[in-house]
Amino acid sequence: MDRKGIIILVASVLLLLFWFPLMHRLYPPTPQPIHQTSGTTNSNAVVQGTNTAILRPATNLPVLLLPPLPVLLLPPVAVLATNAPEQLLTLEGEGARYQITSHGGGLKLVELTKYPEIIDRGNGKTNGVPIKLNARAPFPAMVLRGIGIDDGQAFALERSGDKSIRARKRLANGLEIEQEFRVGQNSSPGSEYLLDVTITLRNATNGPLTIGSANEGYRLETGSSTPLDLRDDGLQLGTMWHDGKDMNSVGESYYANRTLGCFPGTPLSEYSGGNSNITWTASYNRFFALAVFPTNAPQKLVYKKIILPPNSAEDRARDPRALNEQMAFQSTFIYPGIELGAGGALTHQFTVYAGPREYQRLSKLGTRMKNEFELVMDYGGFFGWFAKALLWCMNQMHQTLSLGYGWAIVLITIIIKLLFWPLTAIGTKSMKRMGKLQPQMNALKEKYKDDPKKMNMKLMEFMKENKINPMGGCMPMLIQIPVFFGFFTMLRSAIELRGAEFLWICDLSQADTVYVIPGINFPINPMPILMGGTMIWQALITPPSPGMDPLQQKIMKYMPLMFMVFLYNFSAGLTLYWTVQNILTITQMKLTPADPEPTTTLAKA
Repeated sequence: MDRKGIIILVASVLLLLFWFPLMHRLYPPTPQPIHQTSGTTNSNAVVQGTNTAILRPATNLPVLLLPPLPVLLLPPVAVLATNAPEQLLTLEGEGARYQITSHGGGLKLVELTKYPEIIDRGNGKTNGVPIKLNARAPFPAMVLRGIGIDDGQAFALERSGDKSIRARKRLANGLEIEQEFRVGQNSSPGSEYLLDVTITLRNATNGPLTIGSANEGYRLETGSSTPLDLRDDGLQLGTMWHDGKDMNSVGESYYANRTLGCFPGTPLSEYSGGNSNITWTASYNRFFALAVFPTNAPQKLVYKKIILPPNSAEDRARDPRALNEQMAFQSTFIYPGIELGAGGALTHQFTVYAGPREYQRLSKLGTRMKNEFELVMDYGGFFGWFAKALLWCMNQMHQTLSLGYGWAIVLITIIIKLLFWPLTAIGTKSMKRMGKLQPQMNALKEKYKDDPKKMNMKLMEFMKENKINPMGGCMPMLIQIPVFFGFFTMLRSAIELRGAEFLWICDLSQADTVYVIPGINFPINPMPILMGGTMIWQALITPPSPGMDPLQQKIMKYMPLMFMVFLYNFSAGLTLYWTVQNILTITQMKLTPADPEPTTTLAKA
């Protein structure tokens, strides 16, 4: 490659590396606009009491469309105003610890006791601190808003045995609120991360009492998808909900609203969906989810993008690559305003899942609850089938053969290569045959260089006569594309790889950083470098396709560097698979015998 080509290649790689920081500097984030929505009123909440027709809209209009709700980006701190000191009670589950707060009477955070934070990625050690869900969120989960609880008074918390906590409060208008949190109600497999929540609203007055407003109804905060760690940039945070048939996913790309998926657009701050058909909603990060299953569907839901409080100086000192600003996505159920008769009661029942995004566990829950909860793994589409098959194979090898997950990935890659060996061998032989005939093909190109149309015709006749498939060199790459995307889909959320070690890699779910260059905080990741090296080696020993000009040949040989840039900070498990695949392909090219020396002559003019 000449000097100009090298300069262009290096410039392209640098542009890819620094594209997003450059765009952030050229087009800084703008204030989030007000986004308005509307919906249809409906409610299936359970109402109890002696009076008839207790459940009805707060106005006399038969059916109302909720008017536009002005929505702004939520502030970075909780806004449940109270003058009382906060009281916290802890509820212990089999796999989780639930913290109930008197400020709002909701679920402040969930600690997953079986999943520690991995702090020092240099040696794979943990600090013994459990993963927290809904931490640093603006609101506790399962908190009612829009009914007057911001009156400066806290909820009264009390235990009911060791499996239940109740939060109670009476408002000045006579509305009594009781929220009960219970664990251990179901012993079925996969249920150790479930929490049952019952919210009861009682009218303790002698007359009718309106709950919520006629226009905006009232809300139930159902949790936030908070970052996994200090480096979480929000690209793998998201929210999704199920409408009884399909899963609807809303993530960072929706709020960014980029033009053509790349160029900055007008950011959005809110998503609204549902029409009394919500079977569950989930707020998730890469490995964990906080999901709420309503027994009676809300009218609709709203997701909002929020900015969390800045990370502390201690956190940034502990991790030099910690982000100063991180985002989250808040999930909220919307219920229409209603009127309770004297002595009437309104009850909402929910099941909350706060735990790992582990396919087998979620599949069992989805089957038992009949709500396809496994879709929260986002294993849909054509490549999702490969993702589930590869995950199953990896877990079987780990459990039955006692292989580490790294060696399981290596063994799966070898098995896949052996299965496709006969097919890829055909392409390899075609490439070798084409390499031997390259001088004669070059002679044809030289002979007809002034007539490109005739040159291509003669080249095709020559390849047909000598049984050369010009696409043969692409066969190995095309075969591994579904497997690659299956691995990509599976590894981006396979919690099994979190903390799994392999050789120098201390966490297969993360990039295998062995050193960070001071000053610029640039990580040195050996596995993608090895992957890029094996790709270049493979490209150098692959004969060029006929008819390709020299510049195109050079571009194709150094195109692997682009893949190295794209995958540089991806999980080491993915680059491990690609590296092993490249080594096996190179080995096959070396071992596959070449056809006898061709005896053909140049095609006649």
